[in-house]
Amino acid sequence: MGVRKAVKGVGDFLVETVGEVVAEIVLSVLACALLGLLALIAYLAWSFSPRATLAGAGVLSLTLAHGAWVTFRDPAKGRGRRGLAAVTSVGFVLTAATAAFLLLYGPGCGCL
Repeated sequence: MGVRKAVKGVGDFLVETVGEVVAEIVLSVLACALLGLLALIAYLAWSFSPRATLAGAGVLSLTLAHGAWVTFRDPAKGRGRRGLAAVTSVGFVLTAATAAFLLLYGPGCGCL
């Protein structure tokens, strides 16, 4: 009875370890693909129009700054986020989550 339990425990450990390794590989490949896609978008935008690229980066920066301000400030009493505030807040949160994902798994792909 003890040998079966030990073999089952070792088998479960190996399955869990292999699953974690596969998940790490998949996440690293996704991070590399996302990083490559972002670099390609930046390259194509810059080659199309450097002025428009800088203007777009400025507008994006202002939008993310507004989203951060809305996310971290104390909400007015009795009012939720509406309209532009909700959109910029969601944009900021998605950008922060993407940046965190790239910082965690991007260096593992070897392309940095």
